[in-house]
Amino acid sequence: MMPDLTPKPANPAPPAPDFPWPNGARCALFPGFDVDAESVWLGGDRRNAERLVTMSYGGYEARVGIPKILELLARHAVKATFFVTGWTAEAHPAACEAILKGGHEIAHHGYLHIRPEPGDLATMVEEVDRGFDALKRILGVTPVGYRAPSGENFTELLQLLRDRGIRYSSSWRDDIRPYRHALPDGAGPIEIPVNYSFDDWNFGMSHRSSPRALFGREEVLSIWRDEFDQTRDWNGVATMIMHPQVTGRPMRYRILEEFFAHVRQYDDVWWATGREIADHYEACERAALPA
Repeated sequence: MMPDLTPKPANPAPPAPDFPWPNGARCALFPGFDVDAESVWLGGDRRNAERLVTMSYGGYEARVGIPKILELLARHAVKATFFVTGWTAEAHPAACEAILKGGHEIAHHGYLHIRPEPGDLATMVEEVDRGFDALKRILGVTPVGYRAPSGENFTELLQLLRDRGIRYSSSWRDDIRPYRHALPDGAGPIEIPVNYSFDDWNFGMSHRSSPRALFGREEVLSIWRDEFDQTRDWNGVATMIMHPQVTGRPMRYRILEEFFAHVRQYDDVWWATGREIADHYEACERAALPA
């Protein structure tokens, strides 16, 4: 079946509404971490299960990356959202429990980090439901947020997520402020859009199957500072996509710490988890309804 190429916006949702950030803040910073561990390598190619050096990229998360990231967040008194695959919760329960003990939000990131593909809803039903089951069974968490593995999604999956209780998504790249999805059968989840410039995978991950140059500290810091400063000027949300197997590396860790120091110089930034942003958005929706 050929896709519909009718000229129309891909996203039927209206532009993001103009609502105030809490306590007079000018913008929001949403620190988000994708906890893929080895699942990101398995979801792309299951033969990687026997390629142990390839798997070791993901194994770094539980051994070093997550503990170091949690130390940094505690030192800066930052609460973050960790999008965790169900496979990771099962494989590394202690590392994931440490995230919860740090007071951070656990959100849904699929089960085996399989990229959603239109036309294969059955696979996504299994991915979503297995992810929910693992997070509940291992961590006692029923997540309200979802970030799509490999950053892809489609209408039927968004409907499924809403019907399973997901209140917000953080995958789309088409705005700088939150908005609510419009689905064929009604309202969808809130979208907290991401900024691809804040995806550390672009700058800090290089491996044998995808060799590329690594970006140095000053290059990444300059991008993050400039993106954040302009987002603040536009009263937006700076949504970060970080991975403990990238930002948990020594030099990348220092980049995040220095970026946090840059943001801290402003006293008008709301540092928030995805759940907190969704709560605030819903409160603003209710306040805008007629009596």
